[in-house]
Amino acid sequence: MGSFGNAKSLREASADGVAGDCDLIEIRLDLLAAEGVDAADRPWSHLTGIPVLFTARRGDEGGAGELPADRRSGLLEQVLGEAAVIDVELASADEMAPLLDKVRESGIPWVASWHDFDGRPDSFDRIPAMAARAAAAGATCFKAAVRLHTPRDAARLAEILKEVDVIPLSLMGMGALAPVSRLLCAQYGSVLNYGYLGDAPTAPGQWSAGLLKRAIAASESI
Repeated sequence: MGSFGNAKSLREASADGVAGDCDLIEIRLDLLAAEGVDAADRPWSHLTGIPVLFTARRGDEGGAGELPADRRSGLLEQVLGEAAVIDVELASADEMAPLLDKVRESGIPWVASWHDFDGRPDSFDRIPAMAARAAAAGATCFKAAVRLHTPRDAARLAEILKEVDVIPLSLMGMGALAPVSRLLCAQYGSVLNYGYLGDAPTAPGQWSAGLLKRAIAASESI
């Protein structure tokens, strides 16, 4: 998965280059809105043939601009015709239920996500219950990104992938231990392993998408 951290990186990307670095791209509609870019202009339109996951992140989970739920729903609704996947935070599932109904009616898979940029002590214990809530809400996948403080945190994140079977998981660490955690979680079965495209990471400690793809491929050949 390759994520664009700004409009410049998105505009300058080539379809061939992106296709070589990842299988799916994430367009952060909140980041584009914060830069004054109108999603109606479709600044990703030159990346033909590459599936797109669209996100409009809420402010308390790393989103830009503190966009209210109705604004985020509106941004996502206007791109449903182009979306391969939609990401909506689990905490927003109720207030964005009308959008999620349209997502389901359109047959688009959606990722229920959760982000802990502080790395609270109880974060790992909360993930199984949130994964179950995501499954009950009809999500296709549950994504959790957690700041890690110790190597044991990285190992615990990977262990959760073997403990939860109610829904596919996309788990990753943030911070100094993020690179090793993302590779480790990929080896343990995490889906949607995120790296950045261009010159702006979208999370602390994120690999570039191309480097992450090559590292995962190398680990699978061992």
